[in-house]
Amino acid sequence: MRPEDRKYTKSHEWVKLDGATMLIGITDFAVNELCSGNEGDLVYCDLPEEGRQLEAGETFGEIESVKAVSDLNTPVAGTVADVNAAIEDHLEILSRDPWKEGWLIRIKPVIKTLDGLMDASEYEELLAQEQH
Repeated sequence: MRPEDRKYTKSHEWVKLDGATMLIGITDFAVNELCSGNEGDLVYCDLPEEGRQLEAGETFGEIESVKAVSDLNTPVAGTVADVNAAIEDHLEILSRDPWKEGWLIRIKPVIKTLDGLMDASEYEELLAQEQH
């Protein structure tokens, strides 16, 4: 089961309220789809500069494996307050811990609401449907 303390998108990003900011990352499912369980398959990640303004649904970067390139999309509008620069140099962090250490960006949101996003059980249902 995925963590209950965050919300999920159909494009496999997660967002977690963290004080006045929100952390955004990708799910374990997204990581596994990119690298098929082989963390060495992740080869590149491009994250935005701090201070960049983002609209909900906007692409803020990309992650690349030996078999695919995937856009990273923000579930919420806001300003990039922090970037997890360690990810760009150490992609294995995403394979090891996509939920805590593997966050990608921290956003200062325009509105602190996560309406319209899935909770963990709704996300599990989405994955079950995609695998059939």
